[in-house]
Amino acid sequence: MLIKHGLASLVIRDYRLTTAEILYHLPDYPRLLQTFVWQDYDVAPHFPVLRGFLEFWKRSIEGRLHSVRVATAPIFSRRETRFAAQELTLH
Repeated sequence: MLIKHGLASLVIRDYRLTTAEILYHLPDYPRLLQTFVWQDYDVAPHFPVLRGFLEFWKRSIEGRLHSVRVATAPIFSRRETRFAAQELTLH
């Protein structure tokens, strides 16, 4: 998605780096849980990209979902952006 829309476009639309830890039951051993980590850019708090992935999971993957834990962070934070103190020109 980053290449398709460009970083500036994602920041303006408040996309955030979203990581989901997905626990699911193994199809052959339903008492055992397996972990899958998913990461993409998504919009909090509704997470339409993550919800679409989970719908795909329910339709296409045999492992029944147990739980999903979500963490999100802005693409740029305030401390990562600052004004330049100097501008230099070479030739």
